[in-house]
Amino acid sequence: MPKRPPHAPEPLTRERVLEALRKAGGKAQKRDIAHELGIGADQKKELRHILRELEESGALGRTGRKRYADTQALPESGVMDVVDRDPDGELLARMRGPEGYFGPLVRLAPGEARRLRGEAAIGVGDRVLARIGRDDSGEFIARVVKRLGQSAHRILGVYRANKDPRAKFGGGRVEPADRKARYPLVVEAKDVGEAEDGDLVFAEVRVSTRDRAHGPKFGVIREVVGRETDPRAASILAMHTHGIHPGHSEDEEAQARAAQKPTLKGRVDLRQLPLVTIDPEDARDHDDAVYAQPDDDEKNKGGWRVWVAIADVSAYVTPNSPLDRGAFRRGNSTYFPDRVAPMLPESLSADLCSLREKEDRACLAVEMVFNADGHKLKHTFVRGLMRSAAKLSYEQAQAAINGEPNDKTKPLLDAVLKPLWAAYACVWGAREKRQPLEIDAPEHRILFKDGKVVGVKRRERFDAHKLIEEFMIMANVCAAETLEQKSRPLIYRIHDRPSDEKIAALTDFLPTVNMSWAKGQNVTAGRFNRILHLAETSPNKEIINEVVLRTQSQAVYSPENIGHFGLNLRRYAHFTSPIRRYADLTVHRALIRALRLGEDGASDKEEARYGEIAQHISETERTSMAAERDATARYIAAFLADRVGATFEGRVTGVTRFGLFIRLHETQADGLAPISTLGNERWIHDETAHALVGEHTGTRFPLGMKVEVRLEEATPISGGLVFSVLSDPEPPQPGWRKTRPGRQMRGGRDRDPKRGKRRR
Repeated sequence: MPKRPPHAPEPLTRERVLEALRKAGGKAQKRDIAHELGIGADQKKELRHILRELEESGALGRTGRKRYADTQALPESGVMDVVDRDPDGELLARMRGPEGYFGPLVRLAPGEARRLRGEAAIGVGDRVLARIGRDDSGEFIARVVKRLGQSAHRILGVYRANKDPRAKFGGGRVEPADRKARYPLVVEAKDVGEAEDGDLVFAEVRVSTRDRAHGPKFGVIREVVGRETDPRAASILAMHTHGIHPGHSEDEEAQARAAQKPTLKGRVDLRQLPLVTIDPEDARDHDDAVYAQPDDDEKNKGGWRVWVAIADVSAYVTPNSPLDRGAFRRGNSTYFPDRVAPMLPESLSADLCSLREKEDRACLAVEMVFNADGHKLKHTFVRGLMRSAAKLSYEQAQAAINGEPNDKTKPLLDAVLKPLWAAYACVWGAREKRQPLEIDAPEHRILFKDGKVVGVKRRERFDAHKLIEEFMIMANVCAAETLEQKSRPLIYRIHDRPSDEKIAALTDFLPTVNMSWAKGQNVTAGRFNRILHLAETSPNKEIINEVVLRTQSQAVYSPENIGHFGLNLRRYAHFTSPIRRYADLTVHRALIRALRLGEDGASDKEEARYGEIAQHISETERTSMAAERDATARYIAAFLADRVGATFEGRVTGVTRFGLFIRLHETQADGLAPISTLGNERWIHDETAHALVGEHTGTRFPLGMKVEVRLEEATPISGGLVFSVLSDPEPPQPGWRKTRPGRQMRGGRDRDPKRGKRRR
């Protein structure tokens, strides 16, 4: 490689540009960055290109027409707008500059919402002066110094026109879609714009001289995004709330339309293998196919050869192309009960990149060899051309194995399905010895008819699901192992062990269900499995599974490997779903480069960004999960809206100082039973026992208790459900006696036991 002349300018890179911006204080104009880099006129075009790239990837934000800000850099203090809540209800804020937002979402420190004395609690829509620090895990955290008033943050909700001609302000009100928002916005006639009754709208809080601390807040409608009566309203709300954009740019669509069908050039012909896809009945894309056969090697008697073929998305989504930039920005597809917001345009995700039956498709495949004990002996990756022999659902494949084949599965039974199940049984034995975490977390499917929810059905889980899941896990392991063997960087899927605080909480909880967790022993997935196994015969099985699940850390992406605690694996990467996850696409490109399978592998530039990419796609994954939960909650609330006043069986899944969270058996819907509905008693939240305990009687509402509830409210716009508990509390624990309370609860508000006055 020729050396750079002594006086030639140093090449511009993303890293150099970001470093220059940080030296300039995290915010600067393009000319300031150019000055810091010491570049001449000949490199300014390249600088513009890199700045545009960084902005599109989310690494830079704009605080003005010409001013850029590093999205990961924050000052020690500044003005912030409280813009959202996380799934746990904690407030999230963004730093406000002179001309717009910059920096990442920052969580307010626990308790900040009510810490300012003499003022109402801080909520979404407030503007505050805050100090920025980091918590023990290194995450940004904000501590409020002073409330500054209302922000210009937009609130999503439904416009309700005021039909009373004598109304003081005319117009109407906007009911927030956020179930945690307590009050609607009043909208005067002059601020309604083009909105009509029942429209889904964005509104901004309008600060008025007549606003009072506890009076109504006034708003201005800025945008109409749909109709409340739209059958897809729940998904529309969830997408807008979480910033998920379902469409694709014209550049992306044009690149997707120009894609050509694959040929054998540079590929191994795998079309003779009867690979099959096995997916959910309602699957919208098919990115993996499987095939198994006995190993004919005399040295590996009883062993199996298993093929896993994955759609070769990297052949179409080339680095730094419009498709690549769009896929990175989304990070993943988002799946709602009634629709999908795909990472890639439909012409790719549902056609050229989908392993459709009887059609030639490009793939990246791995052949794995297992011995008779199910341990993997070796594996080989190839870039191939395949043709799916059949598209099967889990139900079809399982029915065939159970002795009920149909016209489609009968010809495949002996040649394809039985060998797959035999190989799975072999590999399952090794899995049992590995002892991954075995939490029973049932999934539910919402049933629609003519755009309306008509029921909620628990998804049955068959051996067919476990078969595909285990073969995909093994293929993911092979990808990580290969890249490590080739000394190539990669993005791992990592899962840390539970924190000491969560283990302590579990240790306190288990005695309440007659179980225990021995202190001082190593925390392993196998120890959790022993708890879950004992829970199989317990009436508290569901809640024990729930608590064990809550104890776990969240899996994330990272270029630094710490292993995967839940799967009990030392190395693991996501390789098997590149149609719907950007992480898998990076692993495909890394393999192509490491194994020299083409010219479109990972570049030095992309590998240098793995840390940034991993952080970004971990965030987009969390966003999608929150949006999916929100949409599901809204659809279920719509389904139950006609049954207000009906009674249901449920179980206590959460205990707080303000009430009980209840999950219904019938629909798995979650709602709140406020403390005021629990009877004329002063309830004390016993955090150790996970129960509300009556001060006078000692009766208890513990976590996991089965209860009968009446549905009092169902609000489809927010997905909120409110219950009243009809069941009597459980009797006091043996040995209970009345003690002087340190803090008492009644009607959902704190009382000072010395003064008997409510503290707001």
